[in-house]
Parts: sequence; structure tokens; C-alpha cells
Amino acid sequence: MSKHLQRAIQNLMQRLIALSARVEESVRLAIEAVKENDSAKAETVIGLDDSIDQAEMDIEEECLKILALHQPVAGDLRTIVAALKINNDLERIGDLSVDIAKHAIKIVRGDSIGNPFDFTELFTRVRTMVKDSLDSLIRMDAKVANQVLADDDKVDALNSQLCRDVLSAMKDEPQKAETLIQYMHVSKRLERIADHATNMAEDLIYLVTGDIVRHGSGLEKDG
Repeated sequence: MSKHLQRAIQNLMQRLIALSARVEESVRLAIEAVKENDSAKAETVIGLDDSIDQAEMDIEEECLKILALHQPVAGDLRTIVAALKINNDLERIGDLSVDIAKHAIKIVRGDSIGNPFDFTELFTRVRTMVKDSLDSLIRMDAKVANQVLADDDKVDALNSQLCRDVLSAMKDEPQKAETLIQYMHVSKRLERIADHATNMAEDLIYLVTGDIVRHGSGLEKDG
């Protein structure tokens, strides 16, 4: 690897890690907005979106510039490809955090129903998956990334149960359906964030090992 290419890739990864920290903060605030019925935190998440979008575009442009100027091969090319994919997933997680924040605002402004559903485990697992996928990127640790893959099915099951709980509550209190359904939207957005965290973990495994894993197939490698 030439010194110019090495510096370009180092700078790219630093920018990607900086974006990941911003996105992780957006997820944290969105979750807290729902838990605490806090519209101010929700508005903060919405306000972060433009800077996340701009950073995503800048990183994509940098990746394309490196490809054009340096024509990387082998491991260097794998790094750029993985960075492009992770960058896109980070931007989508930021968008989903904004969606959650908007639903949180609707909950605050809607019928007074408190917090009728137990999101504790789903909140915790999704935040952990995002954190672990980003930690695996910072540390280039495929073992941590494999743990993210293991958690995805659990999040899917929690989302399904919460959606059933919301539907049951809507039958009991149909007059509050408009507010209650916001919790279903939150649950589904959290499940999608977990999917993107899984995508990033798969890309990290590809970046570190060169192995292509899909649908949890990377778990077999850890026995």
C-alpha cells in the first residue's frame, strides 16, 4: 500500500467512526424520548439528521475518490467496499432514529396512556447491537460482530410480541388507537435498526476476515 493510499484509508475510517458516534447518540436519544415521553430529546434527534446525512454523503464521496485515484486491490479494496456499505447503514439508522423521535412526539401529544408496554428488553438489545457493531468497527473485532448476528433473532421475537401487545391494547381501548399504534411503529423501527446493525456486523466480518456471511451464517464459525 502506498503512503498516500494508507493515509486516505486512515482518514476515511476516522470519518466513519466519527459518524458512527453521532448515529449512536441519535439512537440513544430517540429511545430515551420514547421511554421518558420527552419531546425535547425527540426534537434533538430530528435536528441531528442533516449533519448525519451530510457526513454520509461526504464519506461516500471520499470512498469514490479513493477508488478513482488509487485503484485499490485486495484488502484495500475490501476496506473501501465495506466502508461504503457501513456508511449507508449508519445513515439509515439515523433516519430510523428520526422516525422514532417523530412517533415519540405523537405519543406525547396524543391520548394520555403513560407507558403501557414494556420496551425495556427491546431498547436494551437494540442499543447493545448498535454499540457492539460500532465497537467491532473501531476494534476490527469479528468476534464482537458475530455476537451482533446472534442477537438479531431475539430482537425479531421481541418486536413480534410487542406488536401483538399493541393490537390487543387497541381492541381494549379503540378510542386510543391513534396513540397506541405509535408504539407499534416504534417497535418496528427498532427492529429495522437491529437489521442495519446486523448488516454492519456482517460487513465488518467481511472486512476483517474476507468471509461473506449472510443470515447468521457467520455464527457457525464460532461454533
